[in-house]
Amino acid sequence: MLLLGIDTSCDDTSASVVENGRTILSNIVSSQSDIHSRYGGIVPELASRRHIEMIIPVVDEALKQAGISSTDLSAVAVCNGPGLIGSLLIGCSFAKAFCYSRNIPLVAVNHLEGHLLSVFLESRSPEFPFLSLVVSGGHTSLYLAEDYGRYVELGRTRDDAAGEAYDKVSKLLGLGYPGGPVIDRLAEKGNPQAIDFPRAYLPESFDFSFSGLKTAVLQFLRRENLLERPLSPDSELIHDIAASFQAAVVDVLVRKTEWAVKKKWIKRVTISGGVSANSGLRKKMLGMGKEKGVEVFVPSVSLCTDNAAMIAAAGYHRFLKKDFTGLDLNPRAYLPIDSPQIS
Repeated sequence: MLLLGIDTSCDDTSASVVENGRTILSNIVSSQSDIHSRYGGIVPELASRRHIEMIIPVVDEALKQAGISSTDLSAVAVCNGPGLIGSLLIGCSFAKAFCYSRNIPLVAVNHLEGHLLSVFLESRSPEFPFLSLVVSGGHTSLYLAEDYGRYVELGRTRDDAAGEAYDKVSKLLGLGYPGGPVIDRLAEKGNPQAIDFPRAYLPESFDFSFSGLKTAVLQFLRRENLLERPLSPDSELIHDIAASFQAAVVDVLVRKTEWAVKKKWIKRVTISGGVSANSGLRKKMLGMGKEKGVEVFVPSVSLCTDNAAMIAAAGYHRFLKKDFTGLDLNPRAYLPIDSPQIS
């Protein structure tokens, strides 16, 4: 059974062909980083326009690399939210037209469910139930996954997502966009205990908060008169700032997950989303798992960031349940993982 996955939720145009929900035959991602980096963040209108230009070439390449034609497809799975509404509109409109012209089913997939199930594209995957930390530029949430399509949100960020905090701190440091990869690289050479940045543990819940940490970095730079004279990327201080900031983010993410393990008595954990590609987070989460006897599952780096393979994988299980959507499908910028997929 072959599904074409389509994801245009943010600034990457992606199409993928996945067999039986597990085997990736192709996974094409057209990045827009070079467009948005000059602005220090994503410009929604530019993202939408680029999706229009790239959606057909990306889908064509996905089919070509998979060695199939459109007549071999069983269905199309498309991300209809959450995300940038203009970007989502391009993917949904294309998918509806594609399915109509070929008379094949259309499956709507929540972007968060795609991230959560991305680990099932690996040879090693968890049994249900498991705990899932989805952490990216737009989302930071902790879920209890009971089965395919059955997810309970345990906690979410109350303000900035972790990846958003990375991007904003990177901008403060003059490091550009996206901030996650560059801060991760700098942190490798820094002292994570050099600066005592705050951790918002919020012990009464599984929620997260990173806006205070971002403000603490700003105040530190202001006190040290570093806002007017950007630091050299080779300086010892910028490595220490990056390492200390990253340690504060990672500590909270891992600690919250550990609390959920104890509270729910579930010793299987997955992490996914763009920030799960962070080397510091992967190392500390795996270390926690080893120390506490918890199985930790982390997708390959290529499956952490936005991609259509995870949309096809999630769509496969909805396809098996005949959970199809009509051609009146609309994208939704805000779409909790437990919401109905059709607006």
